Amino acid sequence: MFLGLSGGIDSAVVGALAAQALGKDNVTGVTMPSPYSSEHSVTDAEALARNLGIRCHNIPIHEIFKAQLHTLKDVFSGLREDTTEQNIQARIRGSLLMALANKFNGLALSTGNKSELSVGYCTLYGDMAGGLAPLADVPKTTVYALAHFINRAGEVIPKGSIEKPPSAELKPGQTDQDDLPPYDVLDRILELYIEQGKSASEIVRKGIARRTVLDIIDRIDRNEYKRRQAPPGLKLTPKSFGIGRKMPLARGYHRLRPKVLQTA
Repeated sequence: MFLGLSGGIDSAVVGALAAQALGKDNVTGVTMPSPYSSEHSVTDAEALARNLGIRCHNIPIHEIFKAQLHTLKDVFSGLREDTTEQNIQARIRGSLLMALANKFNGLALSTGNKSELSVGYCTLYGDMAGGLAPLADVPKTTVYALAHFINRAGEVIPKGSIEKPPSAELKPGQTDQDDLPPYDVLDRILELYIEQGKSASEIVRKGIARRTVLDIIDRIDRNEYKRRQAPPGLKLTPKSFGIGRKMPLARGYHRLRPKVLQTA
């Protein structure tokens, strides 16, 4: 098994589960720091590998990233940087991880969780690359609970991986909450909408801000096309994506929700 180790909590939990399930000799972690990776991200990833007793390769992507930006320089001339450049970094990592899995006849693990997949906070052919996504049906708040359970008898997952603000580290100072509500709020909306089938109006009546509810529901609906291209996951909740929740790719009824909600 091969997986990218970012120093974050998701990859740490996936690494710990893989080592427990398959044995430490069958798991290899890969750190792939970019120009925006913090030092503690690498050190936390390496600490996890030592705690688990798994192999760990450090493959910086600085030069590959620079080469791709140089290749696109003329075409992108005059355009400001945006998520395009962020996604390039994620896709470099996905390509390297798949290369290792191919060369050594292994399986690449995707480390994304259900909260990210729900709202499309993930990159096609990047961090979504792999043959299995163990956390695809695990909300972010449950990932934290799993991390604490794994550490119940002593530190396996480094303290820094659990305590630092979640971040993709694809631009300076980035955190997940730059673009998403706090995960306890997000996961509550996901539970009500996906698993319980509640409408936007019903969710708002639970005390969650209307703008937040509409934004998250819109993201869920718009990102079905990404989830169709995601690796299979392990079903844990009543409504896992794929086998547990089949939705059409193209639908426009969500555009009516703001008007309906105002009159509800």
